Amino acid sequence: MNSISVSQRLLFTTITILYWTSMYVYVPTLSPFLSGRGLSLQFIGIVLGSYGFVQMFVRFPLGILSDRWGKRKPFILLGMLTAAISCLLFLIPGLWIWPLAGRLMAGVCASTWVAFTVLYAGYFGAGQTGRAMGNISVMTVSGQMIGMLLSGWLTEGFNQNAPFSIGAIIAGIGLLLAFLLKEPRMGQRDQPGMSFAMIKNVVRTKTLLQVSLLSILAHGVLFITMFGFTPLKAQEMGAGGIGLTVLVFAFMLPHAFASLFTARWFTPRFGYWGTIGAGFVLSTLCTLAMVFAQSFGMLVATQAINGFAQGLHMPLLLGLAIRDVALPGRATAMGLYQALYAIGMFSGPFLAGWLNESWGLNSGFLFGSLLGAAAAFLVWAWARQERAVHVRTGEKHTGEVSG
Repeated sequence: MNSISVSQRLLFTTITILYWTSMYVYVPTLSPFLSGRGLSLQFIGIVLGSYGFVQMFVRFPLGILSDRWGKRKPFILLGMLTAAISCLLFLIPGLWIWPLAGRLMAGVCASTWVAFTVLYAGYFGAGQTGRAMGNISVMTVSGQMIGMLLSGWLTEGFNQNAPFSIGAIIAGIGLLLAFLLKEPRMGQRDQPGMSFAMIKNVVRTKTLLQVSLLSILAHGVLFITMFGFTPLKAQEMGAGGIGLTVLVFAFMLPHAFASLFTARWFTPRFGYWGTIGAGFVLSTLCTLAMVFAQSFGMLVATQAINGFAQGLHMPLLLGLAIRDVALPGRATAMGLYQALYAIGMFSGPFLAGWLNESWGLNSGFLFGSLLGAAAAFLVWAWARQERAVHVRTGEKHTGEVSG
């Protein structure tokens, strides 16, 4: 394990939490906010999907650039700056272009997450990627939960612009703290520069491509539901700011719990394919149950189980993305992984918005359940294929992600 001071670890943790808080402080109220501006469900889907659309094109180049420079901190600074700009753009009244521009800028901000994950993984020794990604997933969920819990309270206690104002302030504080961040001495500058041949090898990594496809489907479900149209369904059921806070808490708390214990408890007992598969099955059933939810209480119950399910597979997919990639290429691998799963962040709400406009909100949730079912089938097929290979070779695969 690299020699990183406790103060630097705490600083990184604080910055990461502020980063996610600033991006998610307005997410639960975003679709109601856009609906209140008189925008159609189809256009709301475009705004929600634009967040992922930008990431499809920005994350991979940022990962390559980070590996070639051997630096992560400049991209973390960029992330905090664009988070503040994103929130400020939503505060501009009038034309529809401003909320769209704000969400596009949020996509640029989220693209810098590549640098966060790789820098933190560098704090840990070989074989500890699963543990590192489990820890950083908890930071992610903590920041998202704090932001989303603040969202409803700020909207109800002040006004609909309050979450965006607070988000800009939080991002500004994170930007100032990020200047104090230090990269490990055993960083990328001691490694050979990333070459195009190495990029080619990274792109061909089988495990990376498999988990990227699964993550596309997982993020499609997530951005159709809790980070997309679930708050709008809750509002239609009569939920106000406090109700949205309850909904967020119900989703994020089990999500944080599962993220914390997935690599430490679930994976050693059930294996990574078994754990990931269970997560997708639960997520599929909960998303389907939303179609039949007739009360706010039932909707909250589906999100509680869905949050737990997301926490089962998200950290493992993140760890598997860089497990089989050498250190000099990890930012490139993470950039590719995050660029690919951004397809789900864009296409999920975009297609659901089109379905919702034509056939109502439940049609989008039904579509989300089909995405989850497809992912569960792929996990089953790949797990079966891997077992067959191990039987033939007599090998037992013990990937570091379970560490």
